[in-house]
Amino acid sequence: MKSCDYLITGDSAGPSWKKLAFDWFRVIATAGLLAWLVYAGGSGLGYNWQWYRVPRYLYTFSEGRFLAGPLLKGLVVTLKVSAVSLVLSSLLGLITAVCRLSGSFAARAIARTYLELIRNTPLLVQLFFIYFVFSPMVDLSRFASAVLALSLFEGAYASEIIRAGILAVPMGQWEAAKSIGLGRYHTYRHIVLPQALRHMTPPLISQAVSLIKDSALVSTIAIYDLTMKGQEIIAETYLVFELWFTIAAIYLILTLSLSLATQAMEKRLALAD
Repeated sequence: MKSCDYLITGDSAGPSWKKLAFDWFRVIATAGLLAWLVYAGGSGLGYNWQWYRVPRYLYTFSEGRFLAGPLLKGLVVTLKVSAVSLVLSSLLGLITAVCRLSGSFAARAIARTYLELIRNTPLLVQLFFIYFVFSPMVDLSRFASAVLALSLFEGAYASEIIRAGILAVPMGQWEAAKSIGLGRYHTYRHIVLPQALRHMTPPLISQAVSLIKDSALVSTIAIYDLTMKGQEIIAETYLVFELWFTIAAIYLILTLSLSLATQAMEKRLALAD
């Protein structure tokens, strides 16, 4: 019995430092193997690696001042498109979710039509339709067209997240709000949404990760974001592997940061429960 108790106690204490070190060794070894495979593949094609030329496209120093290179300038455009689209898609998702839960048949039908239309057509097709067909009618800029396409696409998925968060609020809360005379607007604002927010926030952040990755498609309508800047530099320098790996690493840093924030938030919410 004592040996069994000891084993249980040891397991509950978490992995030992030896296991943790071995896990990190496997991660580093796998990353090293992948890097070697890429390098060997490029060498087999006769590719001349020139990593020393990459930093100048990220940043330079002139007279002691930091100057952003074209890749960082493109990153700023990517962040602007993503940030504006995130705000608009969240607002659109909230409106759509409320319409889905509305007692009005017309509101539910419009919301359902929007969801089915957006979720069952590719983002690239929607982007082209808005830019080449819709934007000339209303004189939208390229930036506004890109934001509109991303907002409509991501808003459809955000609406389902928000709707699930609202439905997670116990019916007793709705009944209590009704019993004290609160209308539908004030019930949502003061009772339902504050409680639903804790359930919605982690998946909404995960949706923001998808938005950042999807924003790379705006380069197809000549938005000079990170991807477009990379294509422009590659056309001039032929640094194909180096620049695409650098661009991928920048996207990875952005999305991984949001993913880690999501995990930390989920752990905090779990402890709060």
